Amino acid sequence: MGIMTMKAALFDLDGTVIDTEAQYTECWGNIGNRYCPDISDFAHRIKGTTLTQILERYFPDKSTHAEVEKWIDDWEAQMDYPYIKGAREYIESLKKQNIKCAVVTSSNEKKMSYVLRQHPEFETLFDRIFTSEDFTASKPDPDCYLQASRKLNVEKKDCVVFEDAFTGLEAGRRAGIYTIGLATTNPKENIIDKCDRVISDYTELLN
Repeated sequence: MGIMTMKAALFDLDGTVIDTEAQYTECWGNIGNRYCPDISDFAHRIKGTTLTQILERYFPDKSTHAEVEKWIDDWEAQMDYPYIKGAREYIESLKKQNIKCAVVTSSNEKKMSYVLRQHPEFETLFDRIFTSEDFTASKPDPDCYLQASRKLNVEKKDCVVFEDAFTGLEAGRRAGIYTIGLATTNPKENIIDKCDRVISDYTELLN
């Protein structure tokens, strides 16, 4: 299986379709400095995991949960959500070939509402948008990609996963799906052994 024969493309969101990783690194860095000062790489350690998982794992004092949730919500409400270079054009080219496209993200529905406010065209670009509410287990568990494949009615051998984070790349691989890594969040040399192919951005896939 390779990219030439795919029938469905399954895209992570942040760092894969939209270029938000630097904004999230800043946000979670600020949160880490305040609440988890003993974890120097907090902003990078939590990448690819859901807010629920982060709160359960790093904030045992539940009295802080509402504060952190509000911090994230306020941040996401004012964020910019620009496309990764070539992403929109590439997805549009897939749609013209009748290839199904889906977002498979660890973000929740509320965050997606902010993205859709800036990008109402997502409704036509993607056949389905899967958020954290759709899955019981988060990346690196493969459940999200296996469920997406089933709900799109496409066998996993005919799917391709697009990911940038270590947890997402592992999820794609564990699902047994051909996985393309984007060197947007991590350098190529750090992900080359964690996926089937690495690209810098989608211009490499456009004719």
